[in-house]
Amino acid sequence: MATFTIEGKQFIYNGEPIRILSGAMHYFRIVPEYWKDRLLKLKACGFNTVETYVAWNIHEPREGQFNFQGIADVERFVQIAGELGLHVIIRPSPYICAEWEFGGLPYWLLKDPSMQLRCCYKPYLDKIDTYYNELLARFKPLLCTNGGPIIAMQIENEYGSYGTDKEYLAYLKQAMISRGMDVLLFTSDGYDDSNLQGGTLIPDVLATVNFGSRPEEAFAKLQEYQTESPLVCMEYWNGWFDYWGDEHHQRDNDDVVDVLDRILKLGASVNFYMFHGGTNFGFYNGAGFLGKYEPTATSYDYHAMLNESGDITDKYIAVRELLSKYVDLADVEIPSSIPKKQYGIVRLTEQTRLFDSLNQLSSPITSKCPITMEQLDQDYGFILYTTQISGPRAMNKLVLQQVHDRALIFLDGIYQGVVERNTHDQTVEIKENDIMVEIPPEGATLSVLVENMGRINYGYGLKDPKGITEGVRFERGFLHDWKIHSLPLNNLSKLAFGDMPENASFTPTFYKGKFHVDEVGDTFLKLEGWTKGVAYINGYNLGRYWDIGPQKTLYIPGPLLREGENELIVFELHGTNNPIVIFQDFAELG
Repeated sequence: MATFTIEGKQFIYNGEPIRILSGAMHYFRIVPEYWKDRLLKLKACGFNTVETYVAWNIHEPREGQFNFQGIADVERFVQIAGELGLHVIIRPSPYICAEWEFGGLPYWLLKDPSMQLRCCYKPYLDKIDTYYNELLARFKPLLCTNGGPIIAMQIENEYGSYGTDKEYLAYLKQAMISRGMDVLLFTSDGYDDSNLQGGTLIPDVLATVNFGSRPEEAFAKLQEYQTESPLVCMEYWNGWFDYWGDEHHQRDNDDVVDVLDRILKLGASVNFYMFHGGTNFGFYNGAGFLGKYEPTATSYDYHAMLNESGDITDKYIAVRELLSKYVDLADVEIPSSIPKKQYGIVRLTEQTRLFDSLNQLSSPITSKCPITMEQLDQDYGFILYTTQISGPRAMNKLVLQQVHDRALIFLDGIYQGVVERNTHDQTVEIKENDIMVEIPPEGATLSVLVENMGRINYGYGLKDPKGITEGVRFERGFLHDWKIHSLPLNNLSKLAFGDMPENASFTPTFYKGKFHVDEVGDTFLKLEGWTKGVAYINGYNLGRYWDIGPQKTLYIPGPLLREGENELIVFELHGTNNPIVIFQDFAELG
């Protein structure tokens, strides 16, 4: 057993003063085989603590069905940290933000259109209680009070930037206490007045602040609300994440070290967000929304001290040098970089078109109006809406009323264009880039393939159902009588691939190829000449690619490969006339 408490402005661990020097890494963004490597590098850098969020949607992917295996084995992650002599800070809020799909909330909350999120709404609280019954029981033996490494837990995440329901925060606090979470509880928020007024439970719960610069200003504001407690920056933003179509964010090492030095001179504790970012594998990237929808890239490199593939960076070395002036560095050898391999050019030799493969992927339902993924109990991926339009009808504008998030339009199987959430004009006025179609006398088949590009994780649009959320209009009137295919694309084993046709296919198509590996190592998949889609290695969803960047390669950790034959499947939305890829030994960002 151990104790971690507060005495005045100090943390006390087992009777001795301690400053928390922590780094964030998320077990669900790192393959389990690499957890120990990343944690050792954290300790060797001079840190004594690791912090991680807990993603509800990883652990309860379907309501009432819990998962704590593989990359979701958070207990093992915590145990490894403890075995290495690290303390652990857990942030198990129902909502985590984290640029993660729906901020960690499970999609199935939105099956109920009346659901109210992040407030004292009983149906929402009931779901949390069921989840906490399962989750917190797993953490109890790992608490420092029971001999484990967990010293502190967060109640909610940056709640002051979202709402003001103190009853909700108090409910979560009591939910933890009643389930035996007898460690230090805290909140974390931005450091302006509205954040600190809305998101904290001062004086009953320790308040911490999040920032990337101006530590003197941040802590001065915190002390206006909380005078006699330790100073903690729970998120020191030493880098930043990337949106698709944006630049790759970088932060100068000297600036990072300067701000850290000022934090430490103030006597504060600190948690680097991020120490190691990792990867948004599968369809788990989130999206921001502050006036427009901005999906996060697959790479969560974050320009952190360890890059996406876990290698130490110049920033790591600079921070370690500074920390050595404040603490004695642990006698731990920095693990060497995991070998990177180039497996060269691979040609994908088989293909099957999406429209020819629907029966292998989905059983359709019919509906008078388009309905959302959540109403069909679909979590991620794509959804296809198909209807017949009678003719003749003169050339007119096709409108998707509230599409979330990006749609490809086909008339009798022929591509007409793309509709994107941010730019689609829903008025009756004809404007440039509108989708205009003409219906012949015999009528036509309209197909709309919608991609869920990630539910919103931050901002005032958090309630973000996917698909066509209202309807489809042509000639000012709504179209009815739809056939709908759910396409989560979580199992491609039933696809029937054939030889590549002589003519290129510019329609959504699955491409398959095989390649041989003599020696397994990390590698990076480059899809130059491809447009947008998803890549799978040996059945594992690596995530999305998109030629608008800034990300130009997909990271493949070595444990996803095997010696001998390996299989790559690429689902390309726009088709390609040269289905080759490159496996190279370096990442390309920006």
